[in-house]
Amino acid sequence: MAEPKLDPTIPPGLHLVSAFISMEPTNTLLSLSRECGGGLVTEGVQRFIWDHCISNEAGEKGYGPYLRNFVKRLISEVESRNGTVLDELYERCGYYMSSLKDDRLVKGSARVHKCISFLFPDVFLGCEPPSCSKSSNLVVPLHCSLNMLEGDTGCSVWPSSLYLSEFVLSFPDIFSNKSCFEVGSGVGLVGICLSHVKASQVILSDGDLSTLSNMKLNLKLNQLSAETDVLERFGEDPNTVQAELYNKSKVKCFHLPWESATESELEDYLPDIILGADVIYDPSCLPHLLRVLVILLKQKKAYTQTWEESCEGRLQDAEHIDVNGASEGKSLFAHDIHCVTIQNGNRTDPCHVEELHGGSSVARLMKCPVAYIASVIRNIDTFNCFLKLAEEANLVIADITEALVPLNLLPYMQSYNRSSIRLFTVKCK
Repeated sequence: MAEPKLDPTIPPGLHLVSAFISMEPTNTLLSLSRECGGGLVTEGVQRFIWDHCISNEAGEKGYGPYLRNFVKRLISEVESRNGTVLDELYERCGYYMSSLKDDRLVKGSARVHKCISFLFPDVFLGCEPPSCSKSSNLVVPLHCSLNMLEGDTGCSVWPSSLYLSEFVLSFPDIFSNKSCFEVGSGVGLVGICLSHVKASQVILSDGDLSTLSNMKLNLKLNQLSAETDVLERFGEDPNTVQAELYNKSKVKCFHLPWESATESELEDYLPDIILGADVIYDPSCLPHLLRVLVILLKQKKAYTQTWEESCEGRLQDAEHIDVNGASEGKSLFAHDIHCVTIQNGNRTDPCHVEELHGGSSVARLMKCPVAYIASVIRNIDTFNCFLKLAEEANLVIADITEALVPLNLLPYMQSYNRSSIRLFTVKCK
């Protein structure tokens, strides 16, 4: 009986190819290979791996030691089950063994190219996949480090950045048309996803200059240009620069060591949303991180909203607004803003209605930023230190992990443990 033909565009073939280009551990690749063959790495599965992983562009550009180890383990797997190994795999294994004598897979700060594939389900929250994506998949190429534990942490892909990226792509309406600021952006994966969901501006920052340089390279790999690159290209006319920046990239990345960040340096950004992935790790850094968050969260953006927009069909029992008796009995509800009462011009909430114009038809509102922080809690004492410092800074931390669960867009990543990650919002009191 002929084997069913594997398709690289649908599972399980899609999962195997996605795991290969993202450089998942060899055990994951073998597990997915067995799944493709109904429990065995059949000749058909080997042919699929050869055609869609090893012999194509991904294989030619792949990291040699990784490819060598995978092919060796694949051959061993087939031979252990008394199967027939493709001649091509034997030949390629021989080539790797003779040309790659030094195993640098986990030594030093080796940098490689890998691709993270976000696989959207056929039905995306009851609708089509996000309009930002040309297909049901979003493939993000990244230049990154293989070794996240030996001095190259900023250039590694950490679990919380994967989770926060899934969150951004799962809830695009939260971030669409919003100005987003990420602290400790690392390889830039979250920022790239923010750009795909059409954030109005993406501001990425990191305190390490080599990490920042690598981040800019990743933006270019994803057809996004950092603002500095745009400025160099269109340096003559500032108007042209700004127009091109807005239309092409909407991304700015800059050097931001938390310990030396100043209020004047940050006050020009006025982000709607602040993001951070795995930034709660070092107790000595936490006071500086909290200071940066306080500066960004205390800034408020004013925007105008018509009375009719804010009232129509929303909370009939909303609190009354009375400004010198001009609008008694009128109710106001604004998206993402607490209803407030103003009596004789006195404000009662930090996110407040500032003024009314044109016969109470237009409201001037102050919009409070919010931070989304994803983190693996590796040390409970460090996390408790973060909570204590946040309380002292008049910040409110809320765990929303169970309330807003992102889609599993990385089903092929067996090395990625989503259950270990918590997602928090941070707001000013």
